[in-house]
Formats: sequence, C-alpha cells, structure tokens
Amino acid sequence: MAKKQNILEHDPYSLSELTIKEPPTKWVERLRYLGPGLILTVGIVGSGELIATTTLGATAGFVTLWVILISCVIKVALQLAIGRHTINTGESTMVSFNRFPGPKLGRANWSIWVWLFIMIFIIIQSGGIIGGAALVLNLAFPYLSLPIWTAFVTLLVALLVFKGYYRTVEKICLVLIGLFTLTTFTTVVFVQFTQYAMSWSDIFGGLMFRLPKAFVGVAIGAFGITGAGADEILLYNYWCLEKGYAAFTGPRQNSQVWVGRAKRWIKVMYMDAILSMIIYTTVTAAFYVLGAAILHGRGEVPKGFEMVKTLSRMYTETLGPWATGIFLIGAFVVLFGTLFSSLSAFTRIFSDAFGQIGLLNFHDQKHRSRAIGIFAWALPILWSILFLLIRSPVSMILLGGIANSFLLILVIYASIQFRYRRLSKELKPSTIFDTWFWFCCVIIAFLGIYGIVQLL
Repeated sequence: MAKKQNILEHDPYSLSELTIKEPPTKWVERLRYLGPGLILTVGIVGSGELIATTTLGATAGFVTLWVILISCVIKVALQLAIGRHTINTGESTMVSFNRFPGPKLGRANWSIWVWLFIMIFIIIQSGGIIGGAALVLNLAFPYLSLPIWTAFVTLLVALLVFKGYYRTVEKICLVLIGLFTLTTFTTVVFVQFTQYAMSWSDIFGGLMFRLPKAFVGVAIGAFGITGAGADEILLYNYWCLEKGYAAFTGPRQNSQVWVGRAKRWIKVMYMDAILSMIIYTTVTAAFYVLGAAILHGRGEVPKGFEMVKTLSRMYTETLGPWATGIFLIGAFVVLFGTLFSSLSAFTRIFSDAFGQIGLLNFHDQKHRSRAIGIFAWALPILWSILFLLIRSPVSMILLGGIANSFLLILVIYASIQFRYRRLSKELKPSTIFDTWFWFCCVIIAFLGIYGIVQLL
C-alpha cells in the first residue's frame, strides 16, 4: 500500500497497475475519499457567494433569487460529466481538449486557444479577488496602504502555492469558512428581528423566473460565477486526478473487473460533487437573501473601494457593530481561500495548456513542477497589477462572471464530446442522468445566449 501511495503522490497524472485501489462499498467509507468538490467549494465561496451573489441581491432585490439557485444546481451535471471522463481516461483537461475534432493552430486544438482567450477576462476576475482580500486588510489595519497589503497578499498566496502547502491550508480554510458560514446563517436568522425582515412573499417572488432587463448584466455575471463556474468545472479534473480517482481505477482495460472498479469510483466522485453542490447552494442562498434584504433595503450596492464596508453592513445591521471584526476575519479567510484554491488549480491547467501548445512537457514531472512554480509567482503578480490599475474589484469579478458564462458554452461542448465520443460504452450513465444532462445543457445555453443578446 505504501508503494502505491508514494507513486500516486509523486505523479498523480501517470496511471499504473501499481496505483490500483479497490473503491469503498459503503457510503460512510466513501466519506474518506471526498475532497475535489470540497476544494472547489473553497474557491467558489470567495468570489461567487461573498461578492457576486450579494451584489446581485443588493442590485435586484429578491427578484433574481431563481438565477442563483439554478446556477448552483444545474452546472453540477457538467461537473459530473468531466469527472466521469477523468476516471474513464486519466487524461488532464487540456490533453482531452487537444483531441477534439476540428482545426489546430500549431500543435494546439482550436478549443485550447478559445479557452486561453476567455481566460484573459477570468484573470481580471482574480485581480478583483486579490484586491478584495487587500481591501479587507486595509480596512482592518489602515495604517498600511492598500498597495502594501496587495503586495502582502500576493507574496503570501504565491509562496504557499510555490512551496506546495496544499493540504494544510485547504483544511484550515475549510474549517474557517465553515465558521464564517455558520455566522452567515446566524445573521440570516437575526435579520428577521430587524426592520429588514424577509417575508415568504419575498422568497416566492424570487422564484417566479422573472429577469428585468435592467438586471441582466449583473444576473449573467452572477450566473457565470456562482456555484461551480465554467473554469472551476474544468479545474475539477485536476483535483480528481490528484485525489487519485483515476489512478485508483487504473489504466483502462477491456475487462469486467476494470469496469466494476471504475463504476464504483464514479459513485465516490458523484457523492463528492453532489455533497459539495448542496453545501455551496445553501451558502449561496444565505448570502443572496442577506444582500437582497439588507443592502437592497438600504439602497446600497457594493462598489469600488467601499465594497468591503458595504458588505460588512449585512452583519453590523443585524448582529451589531461588534460583528465588524468577525466579518473582516471571515471575509479575508474566504477571499484568501479562493485565491489559494484558484491559484493551485490555475498553475496546473495553464501548465497543461502550454504543454499542449508545445512550450513544455507537461507529462514530465520535473518540467511540470517547474512550470507550476513559475505560474505560482507570475499569476498573482499579474492579478495584483491588474487590480491596482483597474481599482474596481466588483466590476472585475462580475466581468469574470460574464466570461465564465461564455466559457460555459465551451464546457457544454466538451461535456458532450466526453459523453458521446470518448466514454467507454460500459460506463454509459443511466437514461435519467442523460435526460438531466441534456436539460441542464439546454438551460445553460439558453441563459447564456439570452444574456448575450440582452447585453448587446
């Protein structure tokens, strides 16, 4: 067993019969193998729930609650398709993209170049998140300037990812985010004893599938970023690989033993993805109603450098002025957790993409480690420069959300390719799943196209 674990830890992107491990059969035992979806949840909460969700609630009130809930629930179908493909093939995302039909520019498939173009705007979104974390620190310790705090956050997240302290930081962030989430739920309860109390008519009004034209831009931005964003769905592949789902399944073989093992690891992956979806959907709804009830009721929308002060009023207006400190601690943990999770994954997917273009050998462990180290420093430095130049974290994050809405179209295409062109027939999902999968694809495509038309 030790030998298998050492091989997996050294190169989770290489499949071997030595890494094969039988999957757990009981759901309690499966809990030990959850993780990829929970890592995504760490990244989702910071930009999507804390900022984009509350901004939409503050702007539109309760009327667009349905957008947030649908955004969280339906995108998990694409995430499951990505995860199933990962276990089936053991391929990384960009390796799979490079095998899509269609023209190539150089050595890379058209889909990789489209992904790289859209990532320009998602990089801007990350600049907004790093700026948000710096704003929190600047508000807590104003004797140091915002650029200094921006540099501090940049160096801290880059150093942690470069050094590879992944598991420790992820566990700490999950615990602290859990505490911050508990505080948020407490705030939702206490808001009922204030002038901003919500009624059932407010909630039901937000489930009527109405989308006033004035709120389309913010709604589409929030739809793209809340729940599992398109970029996070693609990143799920890397966490599934590094958790060991594909390595434990082993190289694909034409045998009933391999098929049975793959199906059972797929069940573990399903449990991971669905449990994380339940968690971030619940948290998202809590953040949204706070924004809709308190900030919309006060006529305040988070913007510019006042974003953090505005968001903190969701807590101080219900729990009292003493809650400012709790909010600042929780907000920094949430935003920094997002930065850490995103940077950890981006270093992998960018290295993978550059490997497919031909600039490095992603499947050589030394080359891959060197590339991950370079991106660990280059990306946060770029994010911080963009924030200090643009200086509007909410707008930067919503722009990334809109880019994610465009990227979802590519993710739909990839998911269909994985399901109908690459999936082993023995691993074909049920008719119920396929029906749900196509329903989700249609809804996501419709909302994306509708949003683009409305914005134009």
